[in-house]
Amino acid sequence: MRIPSIAIPLLALAPCISASLAGEAFMWANSLVSSDQAATKGGEMHTMDSWSYKDCGLATDVVQLKKIVVKPDPPVPGENLTVTVDAEVLREIEDGATADVTVKLGLIKLLQKTFDICEEARNANATVQCPVDPGTYSVSQTVELPKEIPKAKFSVAVRGYTVDEDDLLCLDLFVDFVRHTALA
Repeated sequence: MRIPSIAIPLLALAPCISASLAGEAFMWANSLVSSDQAATKGGEMHTMDSWSYKDCGLATDVVQLKKIVVKPDPPVPGENLTVTVDAEVLREIEDGATADVTVKLGLIKLLQKTFDICEEARNANATVQCPVDPGTYSVSQTVELPKEIPKAKFSVAVRGYTVDEDDLLCLDLFVDFVRHTALA
């Protein structure tokens, strides 16, 4: 079972942040109580029904995020979720690029892991593979969300780096399963 990664740096990362990471976080969080959290520290916040994201990157980052769309919106535990990411790549992304991913439940850090972006893209059979040439991309990935996702608020921080450790991408995602599951 796989959970959306947020995209390889939202391109090659869309299929990437493995289900084992997110699945373990969601399962472990089942026993925890959710808490509120601050939404942003500046920058533009993109808010949807039960999720939001903030592009915390700079104009010099290799990946320039344009938009993220999820269907269904809001995401539903136990159902398929399609994530589409539109982005522009300013410089080639080569083997050795990494993404540091941190999943939190409220203020509690559930998991922290570094992913090899290109390896994850290969393993996920992603449509975008390394090396990724400069250009505009739209990548979609469908995954099945675990039905065991608890009624809680999650945040996912993604910080991507090139093989030379230059900034590739900065993204903060927030998902509120309290609101949606309370309506179901």
